[in-house]
Amino acid sequence: MEAVRDMKVPQLRGELRYDEPMSRHVSWRAGGKAKCYFVPADLDDIVKLLAWLPKDEDILWVGLGSNTLVRDSGFDGTVIALHGVLIDLNRLDHDRVYVGAGVTGAKLARFCAKENLVGAEFFAGIPGLIGGALAMNAGAFGGETWQHVISVETINRKGKLHQRHADEYQVGYRHVSGPTDEWFTAAVFQFEQGNGTAASEAIKQLLTKRAATQPMGAASCGSVFTNPDNDYAARLIEASGLKGYRIGGAAVSDKHANFILNDHNATANDIESLIKHVQTTVLEKQGIKLQTEVRIVGGRT
Repeated sequence: MEAVRDMKVPQLRGELRYDEPMSRHVSWRAGGKAKCYFVPADLDDIVKLLAWLPKDEDILWVGLGSNTLVRDSGFDGTVIALHGVLIDLNRLDHDRVYVGAGVTGAKLARFCAKENLVGAEFFAGIPGLIGGALAMNAGAFGGETWQHVISVETINRKGKLHQRHADEYQVGYRHVSGPTDEWFTAAVFQFEQGNGTAASEAIKQLLTKRAATQPMGAASCGSVFTNPDNDYAARLIEASGLKGYRIGGAAVSDKHANFILNDHNATANDIESLIKHVQTTVLEKQGIKLQTEVRIVGGRT
């Protein structure tokens, strides 16, 4: 594959960096370098970049980095950073809201409460951007993203934009599949009209519960494993005696067993090794193979 850095760069208003440490951009604060890291100015910048990149270039979209682990060997491709762009957030009519992929879940929750729309409160518990929530059908406190999606806007790897209806996607628990080689840039959500004051109070209560039960402020990715049918990953991990278990600088949280913390200068390999150890131990002791929520990217060392 032709090296991106040897190609003539198009006129981009954003910033294109090379050999960028991804530990600066993922919430685990660990991992290797990205060959190319792009901070776009706007959607037009993204269109130009995708049209310019080689067709076989690996592409990784990163928002707040709360669901991503880049291996220590790094990512031999181009990262597109969404934080700070695609942040349009508008009420379209009595029950529909247009949301850019770069909007945080917490901002969407607060916006809907202010607009006297209810049903978006759970988004306050999703530690990421709407683009990532759409990609994995993220959820919290009993709510899921795609329960409210009417339509989406996407961009493909050639930089072409599309508008698609929700029924063009197959959606499950923490899983979404649809047209290949496309990424979400925005969505239209539908919520119910209701009491915004009550919604704001519900958000406060949810965040209080989250702070009481999860290791807030620690370097983690949020929940590492999806919940098996009729059970909870955290219960299975705790029942297997793994709370506090560590490999290198990575540790299973003492507060919530479905969180793995960068507790002391952990490498990405420490974290991945601990993920695998948890899976192996839970399978041996509980008979259940835990599946990961987190994306693990990059070549193995």
